[in-house]
Amino acid sequence: MSTALRVAILGASGYTGAELVRLLVRHPDVRLVALTAERQAGKPLGEVFPHLGGYDLPDLVKIDQVDWDGVDFVFCALPHGTTQEVIASLPARLKVVDLSADFRLHDIETYATWYGHAHKAPELQTEAVYGLVEANREAVKGARLVANPGCYPTASQLPLLPLLRQGLILADDIIIDAKSGVSGAGRDAKQGNLYGEVAEGIHAYGVASHRHAPEIEQGVSEAAGKPVVLNFTPHLMPMSRGILSSIYVKLAPGISADDLRAALVAAYKGETFVRVLPAGQAPQTRHVKGSNHCLIGVFADRVPGRAILLSVIDNLVKGASGQAIQNMNLMMGFPEQRGLEQAPMFP
Repeated sequence: MSTALRVAILGASGYTGAELVRLLVRHPDVRLVALTAERQAGKPLGEVFPHLGGYDLPDLVKIDQVDWDGVDFVFCALPHGTTQEVIASLPARLKVVDLSADFRLHDIETYATWYGHAHKAPELQTEAVYGLVEANREAVKGARLVANPGCYPTASQLPLLPLLRQGLILADDIIIDAKSGVSGAGRDAKQGNLYGEVAEGIHAYGVASHRHAPEIEQGVSEAAGKPVVLNFTPHLMPMSRGILSSIYVKLAPGISADDLRAALVAAYKGETFVRVLPAGQAPQTRHVKGSNHCLIGVFADRVPGRAILLSVIDNLVKGASGQAIQNMNLMMGFPEQRGLEQAPMFP
């Protein structure tokens, strides 16, 4: 583009909003023109997030103070349940990536069941494209509204979808044991996120009831060509960032774990952000921290006929803001990796 894309971030005072800013200040085709935060309106972003001071950014404002005539593209990083009405009120010419769960589920009745209220913008749901880029790249390119995938669904679907499409694993026997850093719960003060509640221990939550289950099942059902119900249990870990999904699968007759690994290598050959590790290597969350990468490992189980898939991402980058920028790049015709080239931080 001859001029920079004018971008607004709605919900810039949360973790995913801050990650969008961190990544976009280095994007050569983007200019941040509006940052919103209802409770922090009027403050410089550097006052809310000192690590983002000194970048000549606009001050935080309320959504109704944004001049939409000066905006080309919107990232919506608002809480679940608040986004549908906001996006419905925006000028129809704007392209949008929504980081909440509000448009991820295709079926509005399923959404109402899991999120506890009727969908408030069903007319927009029909045009929303699910933005798991490596699985839906062409649809994302032509989209106006993209539903950015959840963190657990991203880490879980990337290893599963190619295998299900090829019939290499059985769709009726999938167990996902996932673990996430505390930032996945957001920045609001909550008792369960206090240091004394999280440090020096781990615990499961949302057991048999986590809202990411239907999102994962939606994707794996499409890949398998039939309805799939799976086991999904998330756990909270005493770390800030990262997701590890340990996925236990049953092999199709005559298939080995080596076949799974070969299929994944072929599926992600040439992908910038997804890498299948050599046999015998287990991915670690510390090796993707701060990056848009997903690392996948494949192991034969000791139980005959079964395999173990391991997948790691940074929940705030590939699991949220990085993937959102990846989607924006595709929607706007930019190189897909632009603004996301940074290597992981280690240690």
